[in-house]
Amino acid sequence: MWGIGVCVYFVAVIFRTSLGVAGLDAQARFHVDASALSTFSILQLLVYAGMQIPVGLLVDHLGTKKVLALGAVLFTLGQFGFALSPSYSTALASRALLGCGDAMTFISVLRLGTRWFPARRAPLIAQIASLFGVAGNLVSTVVIARTLHGLGWTATFAGSALAGVVVLVLLLLFLRDHPEGHEPPPRSERGGLGARHVRTQITAAWREPGTRLGMWVHFTTQFPGMIFLLLWGLPFLVEAQGLSRASAGELLTLVVLSNMVVGLVFGQIIARHHAARLPLALGTVGSTALLWAAAIAWPSHHDPMWLLITLCAVLGACGPASMVGFDFARPANPPSRQGTASGIVNMGGFTASMTTLLAVGLLLDATGNDYRIAFASVFVLEILGVTQILRLRARAAKREREHVVASKVEAVHVPV
Repeated sequence: MWGIGVCVYFVAVIFRTSLGVAGLDAQARFHVDASALSTFSILQLLVYAGMQIPVGLLVDHLGTKKVLALGAVLFTLGQFGFALSPSYSTALASRALLGCGDAMTFISVLRLGTRWFPARRAPLIAQIASLFGVAGNLVSTVVIARTLHGLGWTATFAGSALAGVVVLVLLLLFLRDHPEGHEPPPRSERGGLGARHVRTQITAAWREPGTRLGMWVHFTTQFPGMIFLLLWGLPFLVEAQGLSRASAGELLTLVVLSNMVVGLVFGQIIARHHAARLPLALGTVGSTALLWAAAIAWPSHHDPMWLLITLCAVLGACGPASMVGFDFARPANPPSRQGTASGIVNMGGFTASMTTLLAVGLLLDATGNDYRIAFASVFVLEILGVTQILRLRARAAKREREHVVASKVEAVHVPV
């Protein structure tokens, strides 16, 4: 059951990241500059981030299957529309539709994991789910990039959209929200989607320091790797570093492969050593900032290959580190609020990515494609995020200890 949900997420990530290897082609096809090109990803991420809390509420209220099915329909239509778009405006609308469908996948997969696996395995299961998403990114960097130049724009994007049809059929035929005997409370007990219930769910989740800490961890860790893979990595490596498209594609593939390896390692560490969550997240932020600074401040015109390889390997840790945010929110919220809390956390990284994508595009246009200045905008959001993490960590730790004590007391008083 969980595997079906992961397949839907896998396809959604292929569609989400397919523009990352087609940025230069999109500029030529729609005759747009860097700012307009960044608008594709910004709008997609704006829709994605804006949908996170509504999707979390829908998952809590309607269950996983219905939300995943709706998401698959929307992102498949968006990919088909992008393939056939004759103009920049229709292509923008298609990416917005894709972002809306994509927004419904990951939170649903997280909910499936909590329904089909024991709680102690939650960190590892979440990292493995993210791993399959990274595999979708790998398909974009390897398969989509090659077919784009072999078959052309329309055939590549329309052909890939067929994968959405396949996973939609699979989930409609076979997916179940939960094992038999583990049904959630009746919908009437969970509350409806009225304004009062929505406010209550969001307010209760937000009041938990663990939810807010999780959001800021996700905010601070995810976006450098996201903007590199989603849009600006290929232009940076080709235009600023003078690499061929093939070499640039290999470095993007390295980011994805590193993500897969680090994800498995982080999942195992956190499952066994809960206290390692924050050191892993902050260590990733520090390493990313150090390598990013070295890449844009290197004194010669082009960075040495060893530095670019190291940068891409470290950027691969951004995705797994962002998953740590969910491990702060999960124990802070009861099962009835897991979708809402996950939605709040998931907003963090995508909001940061959207902001940085826009900043880089505007700065590139303003400075005549000076990537050193444009990429320096990353440090502003990293400083903001680290400040918030350090501010919230003590409160979140205290609150989590209170939840653990309360659950132990409750377990003692449960009749045998």
